[in-house]
Amino acid sequence: MIREWTGKEFDPQREEAQLSALITSFLAAPPEDEKSYRNLLRQYPKGGGGFYAKADLIAGFRAYQNQYAWGVTEQQFLSALKMKPTRTQSGVAPITVLTKPFPCPGQCIFCPNDVRMPKSYLSEEPGALQAAHNRFDPYAQTWNRILSFYRMGHPIEKIEFIILGGTWSSYPRPYQVYFITRCFEAMNDFGATEHPTHYEVPAQNRPDFFDLALLETESPEPNSAINAYNRAVGEHLRYHHDGRLMAAHETADWERLDAAHRANESARCRVVGLVVETRPDHVDADEVLHLRRLGATKLQIGLQSMNDEILTANRRGHDVAANRRAVCLIRQAGFKIHAHWMANLFGATPESDVRDFAELYNDPSICPDELKLYPCSLIPKTELMSHFEAGRWQPYSREQLLELLCTLMPQAPVYTRLSRVIRDIPSIAIHAGNQETNFREVAERTMTARGLVVQDIRAREVRRGVVANTAIELRHFHYDTDVSAEIFISFETDDALLGFCRLSLPTAEPITDELSDTAMIREVHVYGQSLTLGANAGEHAQHRGLGTALVEEAVRLATDAGYAHLAVISAIGTRPYYRRLKFVDGDLYMHRTLSTDGRLTP
Repeated sequence: MIREWTGKEFDPQREEAQLSALITSFLAAPPEDEKSYRNLLRQYPKGGGGFYAKADLIAGFRAYQNQYAWGVTEQQFLSALKMKPTRTQSGVAPITVLTKPFPCPGQCIFCPNDVRMPKSYLSEEPGALQAAHNRFDPYAQTWNRILSFYRMGHPIEKIEFIILGGTWSSYPRPYQVYFITRCFEAMNDFGATEHPTHYEVPAQNRPDFFDLALLETESPEPNSAINAYNRAVGEHLRYHHDGRLMAAHETADWERLDAAHRANESARCRVVGLVVETRPDHVDADEVLHLRRLGATKLQIGLQSMNDEILTANRRGHDVAANRRAVCLIRQAGFKIHAHWMANLFGATPESDVRDFAELYNDPSICPDELKLYPCSLIPKTELMSHFEAGRWQPYSREQLLELLCTLMPQAPVYTRLSRVIRDIPSIAIHAGNQETNFREVAERTMTARGLVVQDIRAREVRRGVVANTAIELRHFHYDTDVSAEIFISFETDDALLGFCRLSLPTAEPITDELSDTAMIREVHVYGQSLTLGANAGEHAQHRGLGTALVEEAVRLATDAGYAHLAVISAIGTRPYYRRLKFVDGDLYMHRTLSTDGRLTP
């Protein structure tokens, strides 16, 4: 049995009389606050008991809008309903799916060993539970994740697609091509469907990992739990796949993936960013070019520490030199660099963590664009448990962790986004360590009270704010890496970041001949509430021409620096946009040839 995730599907047609009356009353006199809204709901109770959710009202409006003279568009209705836009306020809808559990090459002593999940994830995590409900099928996961955004009234036209699940690069390449192909096919199909509905899990012979009993090993022997995980997951896969780790259908050729890519260029649900995660010791030139061919634009990379002794003590399986090599290759290939770094690892202290964090930005081979800052938590049935029980490792106290975050977060430079501070692990799964999932907010309130300023991207992005054109300034922030001179180009006001462009001016040999004598745009991002394609933005940041202006500034700077070409690591869904800006398709990148005045050469 697949573990239950969703309830019964809501059918607005069965509730037409009551629901249409509620919507009519709502539009006639929109509630001024949540209390008034709840009072309105009480006047129109749901059939069978309870009250309508906002998603029910949206479903009803979509079902009946051609039958009733409500006189508003769907976008106007959603705005009046004041749906919480947090998930899409950064400009895109983040859709996350997980690969299936698979034997892991890592030996990390802190990593969970939940055989129901891909390595490092826990079955108690909501996103992981949904993946399990869909038996890790890429098509079903993608369809149902978009569907949940659609039902809640979020725009689904621009999608940042995030693939999680251990070390992506350790999965067989045929599975990688298949997985991404099916994800794109789901997005293309969803966008072509007028009335999307729940997608049922395929009837193929997909193993249900909830059939597996959780590992009971408490052995202090090194790698015992890790080996048990790999053995249990491998045997489960082979049992269901005729002795193989991959099912016969889990393969696709490049021609099929390329076709799905091309279709997505004009689909309703377009990919504006594709993210996978991997390890430094799995990154080489061939790997990054392979990931680029798959369509990836950002790599999450688990650095975890910049100290060789700490990496060794935690059986990470790579050293700091591997961190440096991997990040340099990723940058040379044009990817956005989303690093993972962990505090409170075995052997670390708050003082050593402060020094280690500084190395992320002082070392010119690293300088990540984004960072997940994860203090280590003690998960049962990990090797770290034996160190805890022997008194060799202790989680930081609440006060120690708070002081550490208040020291580290203000050090993040303006070009970095602290995307996560504290991993969202359910408290039931943590044996020892921080269990406050909102601890970032606690730290931010403390820093505000102390007058400390956090200047990373997340702290400054405009979100839902309205900004007049006269208040906007164009700014540059320069920093050097081992392989490039970087320019962070941004449109900002005194207190808000509206958009930015990451321009790399290479100083090392190119990773591929396609990038010879070529500057690189690694990212263009305009913030503010995500809008549907072509929507009127008013004074919101999106759709005001800021993205185009950022690209043209990159063209000017690359030309002034003497480069003959400018490339962009375009996502599949943004290819038409860059073609309009005079870029042409290459094998892995899009290119614009520069002349001395920055225009396209004849």
